[in-house]
Amino acid sequence: MKTSLTLALFFVVLSTTVVLAQAIRGDSKAGQSVYEQQCLRCHGAKLDGNGPDSHDLIVHPADLRSQISRSKTDWELLVAISNGVLFSPMHGFRDKLTDQQMLDVLSYIRSMSPPDITS
Repeated sequence: MKTSLTLALFFVVLSTTVVLAQAIRGDSKAGQSVYEQQCLRCHGAKLDGNGPDSHDLIVHPADLRSQISRSKTDWELLVAISNGVLFSPMHGFRDKLTDQQMLDVLSYIRSMSPPDITS
């Protein structure tokens, strides 16, 4: 019973984040400030995963400009920002950032990613 309730609550939280991502766009300027405070030490100023703390980590931080990162949906990235990534040093920020701040960081990451050039 307790497991079912926990699982249901987890899906409600994820659904809320998805709805917010679809309804409200983040502010990339505000996101840059949050990124510099919370993400830069691991992901780096260029979002390439080469931040000052990245060399001390066993699992290297994601290159947020890579094709793999760019191919993820906003929802997938918000889940990673919110809940962290299992078996990696990427921890969740749900207890540190508001939903709006997470959307702002996402907007900043998207604005800094090079365009996907396919023709």
